[in-house]
Amino acid sequence: MALLFSDADVAAALDAPGAVAAMRDALLAAYQGRLIAPPRAAAPLGGGRMVLTAGHLTGEWYGFRSYDTFGHPEAEQVVVLHDGRTGAVRAVAVGEELGSRRTGGLGGAAVAALARPDAATLGVIGSGRQAWTQVWAAAAVRPLREVLVHSRSAARREAFAARVRAELGVPARAVGSAREAVTDAAIVVLATTSVTPVLDATDLAPGAHVNTVGFKQVDRHEFGPDLLDRADVLVTDSPAQAAAYAPPMLAAVAPYAGRLGDLGAVLAGAAPGRTGADQVTVFCSTGLAGTEVFLLDRLVRVGAPAV
Repeated sequence: MALLFSDADVAAALDAPGAVAAMRDALLAAYQGRLIAPPRAAAPLGGGRMVLTAGHLTGEWYGFRSYDTFGHPEAEQVVVLHDGRTGAVRAVAVGEELGSRRTGGLGGAAVAALARPDAATLGVIGSGRQAWTQVWAAAAVRPLREVLVHSRSAARREAFAARVRAELGVPARAVGSAREAVTDAAIVVLATTSVTPVLDATDLAPGAHVNTVGFKQVDRHEFGPDLLDRADVLVTDSPAQAAAYAPPMLAAVAPYAGRLGDLGAVLAGAAPGRTGADQVTVFCSTGLAGTEVFLLDRLVRVGAPAV
């Protein structure tokens, strides 16, 4: 009988080090050709779309994630894990937590690979679920001593800072501007729903590493070309998905496309990452397909919820 995971089950079983380790393994598997992860597919349904991402870890499992864009207040994602030898459904996860923690895990893998080893300050723009899991994962791979958070809502950024202090044990405070959040930060997280840039790249400190999670297409983007121009190292988790965005992803068109590297190649030692303390590194997260299923497989291995 298939195991069923709720958001509460995922939160109880999956910690930040485990999520980062799983996503590092997934990135390596994709680079090595063991994880088959095609770009997402979407079915327009009039007023919204059903979106599907799928993956196949050859010889082990295959599965998919589905979600919609109707914007309903109780909309939920579904992740399904099939046994790669029998086709049987091994597990199903319903909710938002698995997807959020895999995105955080991907960001944590990027921080581990590209941020300076002594990076201890983090500036985050955004105060939602995605911003939280980015900080949650970063704290697992770097000894953070301060987090500064800015978002449009003063109440939400204050609550976010309080959560960082309470749950991560890291000093944190809300600040009134994006510039104040990032100017002295060794790690910067952009996790907003903004369709216009929220960051001036000249405000970044030398040696900063940046994770971008929100909109990044040519027609809507939470950062501008100035960030890509500033980047000494520019990578994504899926060059194929980056190239398949419609409209295109800003970093996947000229003059940046030739510079956009594969984080998996960096992890494998096949491409250079950071080579100098003052280099600015940028990770453009696309959400490598199949990674939710990869993470669900890890959850099945570490602990089973009630059916």
